[in-house]
Amino acid sequence: MNASEVMHIGELLKNSPRNWGKWGDDDEVGALNYLDTAEVLRGATAIRSGKTFTLAIPMANPAGDPLWPGRQPASRYNVLDRGDFAAGAGPAIPGGNEYADDIMVIYNQGSSQVDALGHVWYDNELYNGYPAETTAHTLTKASILPIAERGIVGRGVLIDMARHRGKASLAKGETFTHDDLLAAAEAQGVEISPRSILVIRTGFIGSFWREGAAEFYRDFNEPGLVYSPELVEWFQRMEIPALVTDTIANEVTVDPNTGISLPLHSALMRNLGVTFSEIMSLDGLAEDCAADGQWEFLYVAAPLKVFGGTGSPVNPVVIK
Repeated sequence: MNASEVMHIGELLKNSPRNWGKWGDDDEVGALNYLDTAEVLRGATAIRSGKTFTLAIPMANPAGDPLWPGRQPASRYNVLDRGDFAAGAGPAIPGGNEYADDIMVIYNQGSSQVDALGHVWYDNELYNGYPAETTAHTLTKASILPIAERGIVGRGVLIDMARHRGKASLAKGETFTHDDLLAAAEAQGVEISPRSILVIRTGFIGSFWREGAAEFYRDFNEPGLVYSPELVEWFQRMEIPALVTDTIANEVTVDPNTGISLPLHSALMRNLGVTFSEIMSLDGLAEDCAADGQWEFLYVAAPLKVFGGTGSPVNPVVIK
């Protein structure tokens, strides 16, 4: 199926639910509004042992960075180090201290990251009906800044789809539905309750280092959630504020039923205001959850406060 034969996303989603205006005409954080103080306190009640996990992958990793095809890996280099001082080119510091300094160039969505709600759109409208023209040069509406100023804090629940299917990693293009999530949750003995931050492990990011970059990108088609009207309605009914996965795009790359690329970005992010967090390292957390049987936790994340940004690197912290 070539691009000219694929249905337009607007036609697919013409009857799909929206949260536009639900929190006012000026809202820019969408479903994160569900994470009120009661939800923060509910998340805190999931803390039992005090164990902590950070979910970001390393940045500028010599072993390589998994990222969306076409984006360049982060590059980091020193601008000052011992060599400068040894050559007499370092700054003269009273008392004799020396120091190293460096710089990094990175796509804002080139590592573990949070998408701004204005990151993806169709029919010339972003989340909440903002005109697509507000993305010119900088996002003046629905950028990452309002999300960064608010933060993402609440009860998180990990659903390990790879473990549920007896695999180290789901296969390329392998899909699952909300019914599959509920079945996995039941098997794990955890509830996906309303307003939970949904964290899903596929094992796919971990395969980048297990199998190598060449295999990771060969016939690239990530596993993930697959679009259906029922799935979107479930997200709406459950008031899911945020979706977090160990894939680059949080959904199967190409929808097998329609040929549309990444329809859930529009159905969930653009229409419902669900915050997407991607490229997370979940293998260690999953191992611990399987060992102690605790699949819920306090989830805390704060992207960088980038004015006009389409997204931002983030290093979420899970506290069990």
